[in-house]
Amino acid sequence: MRFTSDSSISDLHGKIALVAGATRGAGRGIAVQLGAAGATVYVTGRTTREQRSEYDRPETIEETAELVTAAGGTGIAVPADHLVPEQVRALAERIDTEQGRLDVLVNDVWGGERLFEFDKPVWEHDLDNGLRLLRLGVESHAITSHFLLPLLVRRPGGLVIEMTDGTSAYNRTNYRNSYFYDLVKNSVLRMAFVLAHELKPHRGTAVALTPGWLRSEMMLDMFGVTEDNWRDALATAPHFCISESPSYVGRAVAALAGDAGVARWNGQSLSSGQLALEYGFTDLDGSRPDCWRYLVEVDAAGKPADAAGYR
Repeated sequence: MRFTSDSSISDLHGKIALVAGATRGAGRGIAVQLGAAGATVYVTGRTTREQRSEYDRPETIEETAELVTAAGGTGIAVPADHLVPEQVRALAERIDTEQGRLDVLVNDVWGGERLFEFDKPVWEHDLDNGLRLLRLGVESHAITSHFLLPLLVRRPGGLVIEMTDGTSAYNRTNYRNSYFYDLVKNSVLRMAFVLAHELKPHRGTAVALTPGWLRSEMMLDMFGVTEDNWRDALATAPHFCISESPSYVGRAVAALAGDAGVARWNGQSLSSGQLALEYGFTDLDGSRPDCWRYLVEVDAAGKPADAAGYR
């Protein structure tokens, strides 16, 4: 992973962040970009060099922490299953002991890609997998907020970012793959709204943030490409032209974390493409993909794939 910083993003030296669910994908990209801005970043996940989650993927939280440090920050890997309250409590206690506070909480816990079944109605979807999705995508976020927010409200200006898939405007009018997936991703949007209300008296801010079509490790593997030759995937998936690297949403988070006026976003649903225009950062290739506008104006409109004017 490349980890060059973006000159439009503020210095985050002295900031303490936790990226919950940072083993790979958006979580890793966010952690590394926070590190590139100078932050101390705790990264959690279930896959370590000693053991793997049911994903059986090679990426580990230790690697993520090393990338954070190599980028210019301080990366600290803490193995944790965010569905186990005792483990999350221990995580909070460790951050409290070592730092005494938390400035930024990025709640990116997920792990459900292999559990939901595209376009299957609820009565045909595997029930155990569906209920597991709800636990992974909703319950884990609630547990994390319960134990970590006491650290975040110790100082005014704390920031919570709830990671989801889709903006509120898009999800309100579009079916999101399955009953369970739709419930999870829309629940996360509502979490940000609720937390905005609860954090406001403490001068804290909560937002929901979505990347666009993410070139995660799993997505690249699915298309048989790498970050260097990802455009080869356009032969089979032309609309992949609007895709973005995990660093792009990472820079969105770093921009929010460095914005003294971030409270103006409190409770809102945001996207990486939207924030790139607001803050002036780019993806690693210098472009500014605007996936959610593209999906409405090009993909859903039945137009040929063409990212001109959208990146």
